[in-house]
Amino acid sequence: MRLLLALLILTAAIVSCPVLAQDVYRVGQKDKKFTAEELVVKKGDTVVFGNDDPFFHNVFSLSSTATFDLGSYPKGESKSVVFSETGEVEVECAIHPSMRLKITSSK
Repeated sequence: MRLLLALLILTAAIVSCPVLAQDVYRVGQKDKKFTAEELVVKKGDTVVFGNDDPFFHNVFSLSSTATFDLGSYPKGESKSVVFSETGEVEVECAIHPSMRLKITSSK
């Protein structure tokens, strides 16, 4: 009985804990361009990179704030990145070098 009571209290505590809501942003890739040139997010936010072109894209960043390589993916697919640090992030496409996006992650 005590175990059941402890589990109920623990469950209530977990359910009632305030969770910090993080935002999700979508950046498309259309006509060999990102649909935004600049984006401001907060630490912990997610950016989803959707491919709206009929060919592959490969989104990556070598920035110290967020280093990632999402790999090649076709039209209709998307991949995401969580920005866990603050700072500026230069995002590019490995297949189309003219594609550039600056993301600023703040507190």
